[in-house]
Amino acid sequence: MPNDPRRILPVPGADNIRDLGGYRTRDGHLTKWRRMLRGDGLHKIAPGGDSVLRDAGLRSVIDLRSGAELVEEPNPFATATGIVFNPLPLFNDLAPTMQGIKVRNPDDLLLDFYLSALRDSTGPIRDILGTIAEAPEGAVLFHCTAGKDRTGLIAALLLGTAGVDRDTIINDYTMTGQRIGPLIAELLARTRANGGDVETHARFLRSDPATMAATLDHIDREHGSIPGYLQDIGVSKGQISALRDRLLGD
Repeated sequence: MPNDPRRILPVPGADNIRDLGGYRTRDGHLTKWRRMLRGDGLHKIAPGGDSVLRDAGLRSVIDLRSGAELVEEPNPFATATGIVFNPLPLFNDLAPTMQGIKVRNPDDLLLDFYLSALRDSTGPIRDILGTIAEAPEGAVLFHCTAGKDRTGLIAALLLGTAGVDRDTIINDYTMTGQRIGPLIAELLARTRANGGDVETHARFLRSDPATMAATLDHIDREHGSIPGYLQDIGVSKGQISALRDRLLGD
């Protein structure tokens, strides 16, 4: 149910906060609402926006941005009462330039980036998923800046762990492109003002379904499945079970 009105949380100042509930698994179950939320940057949330999230049951926030990003644009939930805040950067050790990605893979600027993250950031991914598995009862919101790359990878791993089918995972990823038009325009204007390569940057900001499809193909080819990938990088069986229970359990 990708178009379910419960999917989008109308948080003033954020464009891309979405619920991972309401997705059907391959064995016929549905992921539960208000368990897992994916999002873009929270630093622009307008007054009262935090109430929307608290009313949705928010108890934990996981910030996937780098330490430098967190300093430049502080997270409003870092010191919030009643919210467990976890800064867990995903790409701190992966900082490819757009030019480098363009040289390696001119047909898909993001695919090498995603595959590098899956290969080289296994520690951070393991910590993020473990933290979600062990989070206190209530909704968990994980987010980055646009809610597309770092957030998209974690969302895909979570949905795959719950048994959500491939097409649904891809559709959830591409939905970001429908949500972040104003943010893309802002980022491209900044690149243009700084004399950067606007065309390359625009391609880097896409949410192309083929990118996620190729990422899922890679996981299946190298690890057999998403749960197989999680086991291979050291996520415990208990944590994998807890992630499924968070998305599917009563």
